[in-house]
Amino acid sequence: MSALAVETVTVLRAPLAANRYGGQVRDWSSAVRADVDGVSIQPTVSTEDIQDRELLVNAYTLFTTRGRDIDLLATDRVEWGGLILQVVGDPNRWTAPGGGIHHVEAQLKAVVG
Repeated sequence: MSALAVETVTVLRAPLAANRYGGQVRDWSSAVRADVDGVSIQPTVSTEDIQDRELLVNAYTLFTTRGRDIDLLATDRVEWGGLILQVVGDPNRWTAPGGGIHHVEAQLKAVVG
């Protein structure tokens, strides 16, 4: 896996801000950006829904190199190849035999439409 993990992505982490209704929303215009190298992103599936409107959902999986943990949360976004991808659920941190992190996997999606 480590031979494939040669890309750099940017993790975007947005602070919470009050909206006009008093609720809390992510302020993506104020997101903190952090470059992360040693990853690979692989396309996994694309779906299309044209019943009510044209909508394309592309899914991807991010993998880190062996022994590499990254600071990535379910509320973050990942910028890669000109796309802004949403993290779907909590990233999976796989344990190595004997302890420690073997690698991290995260499901990502891009919604176009």
